[in-house]
Amino acid sequence: MNAHKLKSHSAKLVLALAALGVTFYMWLFLHAESQLAIGVLIVFALALVMAGKKFGTTQRIELAAADRPGLARLWTVIGLLILAAAFYDSHFVLMMICAVLLYSTACMGLTMQFGFAGVANFAGAAFFGIGSYTTAVLATHTGLPQLANIAISGVVAAIIGSVLIWPVLRTRGHYAALVTIAFGILFKTFIEVNDVLGGPQGLQVPGMKLFGYAFNDGFTLFGIEFSFYISYFILSLIICAGAFVLVKALERSWIGLSMDVVRTDETAAATFGLHIARWKVIAFTLGNLFAGIAGSVYGMMIGFVAPNNFSFSDSLLLVSIVILGGLGNPIGLIPAAIIVLMLPEKLQFIQEYRVLLYAALVIAILLFRPDGLLPRKTRLFFGRKDVL
Repeated sequence: MNAHKLKSHSAKLVLALAALGVTFYMWLFLHAESQLAIGVLIVFALALVMAGKKFGTTQRIELAAADRPGLARLWTVIGLLILAAAFYDSHFVLMMICAVLLYSTACMGLTMQFGFAGVANFAGAAFFGIGSYTTAVLATHTGLPQLANIAISGVVAAIIGSVLIWPVLRTRGHYAALVTIAFGILFKTFIEVNDVLGGPQGLQVPGMKLFGYAFNDGFTLFGIEFSFYISYFILSLIICAGAFVLVKALERSWIGLSMDVVRTDETAAATFGLHIARWKVIAFTLGNLFAGIAGSVYGMMIGFVAPNNFSFSDSLLLVSIVILGGLGNPIGLIPAAIIVLMLPEKLQFIQEYRVLLYAALVIAILLFRPDGLLPRKTRLFFGRKDVL
C-alpha cells in the first residue's frame, strides 16, 4: 500500500514539474521576438528532448501520464490558463493560442475519421469554412443567439459531410481521398464565385455575444484591461475540452471498438455483423460536426472570412497536425498544433514555405515516429491489442 502511495505521489510530482516546465518554456518561446532567440529556444528544446530520451526522463513522464491520465489533462488545462494569464493583454499571442485550440478541435474530428474509422478526409478546411460562413450568414441575417449559430454551423457541416460520404464509400484507397480533395476545391470555387457570400472579397463575421456581453468589447477587471481574445480563449478552451472528453468517451465505448474493427479489417467486421457503411458515415458526420463548430468560433474571433482561408493547403495543415499528433491519438493534437501553427508565425523567414514545412513534418514523422509525438496506451481487448 505504501509503495502504491509512493508511486502515486511520484507520478503527481513528475506531471506537475513537467507541466510547469513546458508552460515556462512556452512563455519564453511566445515572449521571444528576435529570430536568434527563437532559434536558440528551438535548439534547446531539441537537445532537451534528446537528453530526456537518453536518461529516461521522457519515459518517466510518459509512464506518469499513463498512470494518472486525468491529472495529466488537468495540468494541460492549468498550463494553458497560466499562459493566457501571462499574456492577458497580448492580442497576437492570445489569438495564436485560440487558433491552436480551435484547430485541435477540428483535428479531433479528423482523428475520428482517419484514426477511428479509417475514412480519408482531405477537405477538413472546407468543413471548417462551412462553419465560418454559416455563422457569418446566420449572425448577419437572423436574430438567433450566437450559441445557437455555433450549433447550427456544426450541424450544417455535418449534414453536408453526410452527403459527401456516399461517393467516398463507393470508392477505395486513393480514389476516396481524391473525392474529398475535389470537394475542397469545389467549395473554395463556389464561395469565390458566389456574390451572396462575398465572392473573393469574403464576408465580415459579427463577433460573439453571450447573454448580452460582446466578446469583441473586451473587459476590465480590478482596473486591469484584458484583451478581448481572453473571452474567445475561454470559449475555445471549453469547446476543445468538451470535444476531447467526447472523443475519448467514444474511443473507449463499443462505438469506438466498432469503428476500430471497421478500420482494421472490413472483411472481419462484416463477418461479425458490423454495418461498415453505417460506422463510416457516423465517424465522418461527427468529425465534420467538430470542424464546423471550430470554424464557427474561429470566424467570429477573426471577424472576417474569405475563400483563401480555406484552401487545399489549409486542409493539408489539418492533416499534418493529425499525423504529427499520431493517427487516432487526440492527446497529441495540441502539441502538434503548437508546432504546426506557432512555429511558422514565430520564424518569419519560413512563412513562404509553410506547405513545404508541413510536408517535411509529415514525412519525418512517418519515417522516424509513425505513432506521432505522444505514445498511446494499449489494452488487450477480445484477445488482441487495441490502441487507446
